[in-house]
Amino acid sequence: MKKYINDYIKEIESKDKMNKEEIEELLIKIKFFSHERLIHLLVTMFFALFTILFLYFSINSSNFLFMIITFILLIVLGFYIFHYFFLENSVQYLYKLYDKMNKKIK
Repeated sequence: MKKYINDYIKEIESKDKMNKEEIEELLIKIKFFSHERLIHLLVTMFFALFTILFLYFSINSSNFLFMIITFILLIVLGFYIFHYFFLENSVQYLYKLYDKMNKKIK
C-alpha cells in the first residue's frame, strides 16, 4: 500500500494541470485511501485493546506466556501505529493536492 500511495502522489505531483476527469479520479482515490485509513484505525485500536488486556494479565499473573504474547502484541501494535500515521499523513497530503489542483482548474 505504501508504494501504491507514494507512486500515486508522485504521479499527481508531476502534473502541472489536471482536467475534470483526473480531478474526479483523485477524489475517488482519496475515498479509497480514507476507507483504508479507517480500517487500519479500527485494527490498530483492536490491537491496542488486546495489548492492554494481555499487559494486565501478565502483570497480575506470573505466567510467562502472557508476557511473551504482550511483547509480540506491542511489536505488532508499533508497526500498525506507524502504518496508520503514514496513511493519515498521505491522505491529508492528497487533500492538499486536490485543493491545489482544483484551484488550477478554475
